[in-house]
Amino acid sequence: MENDGGMPAELSRPRGWLLLLALLAGNVALAMGPWFVRLADTGPVSAGFWRLLLALPFLAVFARFSGQALTGIPRRTLMFVALGAVAFGLDLASWHVGIEMTRLGNATLFGNAGSIVLLLWGFILSRSLPRGTEWTAIVFALAGAAILMGRSADISTTTLIGDLFCLTAGLLYAVYLINLQGARQTIGGWSLLVWVSIFACPLLLAIALINGEPVWPNDWTPILILFISSQLVGQGLLVFSLRHFPPLVIGLALLTQPAVAALIGYQVFGEVLTLLDIAGMVLLGSALVLARGVARVRS
Repeated sequence: MENDGGMPAELSRPRGWLLLLALLAGNVALAMGPWFVRLADTGPVSAGFWRLLLALPFLAVFARFSGQALTGIPRRTLMFVALGAVAFGLDLASWHVGIEMTRLGNATLFGNAGSIVLLLWGFILSRSLPRGTEWTAIVFALAGAAILMGRSADISTTTLIGDLFCLTAGLLYAVYLINLQGARQTIGGWSLLVWVSIFACPLLLAIALINGEPVWPNDWTPILILFISSQLVGQGLLVFSLRHFPPLVIGLALLTQPAVAALIGYQVFGEVLTLLDIAGMVLLGSALVLARGVARVRS
């Protein structure tokens, strides 16, 4: 329902605007994460380990206050959570490695590519072919990715490899979401995040040690800001606000992430975008919005 000004009715009230502000602020907080991954004097995978470990006690408190049980979870459910946590841990490791190698705008866009994978997974489940807007999302995604990766290849092989790491992260995140759909409904979102973190932390630490990364930071500031902005503020505000909006609005709000990340990349790291880069980002960003609006499997 809309009011006379064409605004959704739920946003015409003060609480509606507060929810919208929370949705946008959550996306902005998440977009700042790659900046602090780069600033951390640990390795990128080690930063992911600390990001989850430091947030664990806070997530447990959130779960308790939400009335979500942390014990007594069926063994079968925990098995699926553990498998999903492996996908999530590999997703975070791959994304953080890619952040160190490619441009921040690219890293954020490719890291969110899971929306396209969920759209394609919906076709597999329903045994149907794309239609109309779905084809548009797929074509835009392929065209945007091709442009951005082509530009990365022009810059350096390292930048292109960074794109591939971030794209892999997006695929792994989709695997995580698909695997844990049932568990999320069974034990609740906060409790799920607690158990995913418990299972994913040892995996991230093992990968960091195998890679020979420094684990213990000399300067804790970037690590603390990373876990506060990404795991507490970003995730917290999204959990608070997401259920109040349709997928299309969520997809549009998601575009604040690559925009903010690209701005940080330009201002802090001198990552200049050409018109071709912007065209690729617009195509891929539009694909993510469309995929959010029509996906048959949703997070």
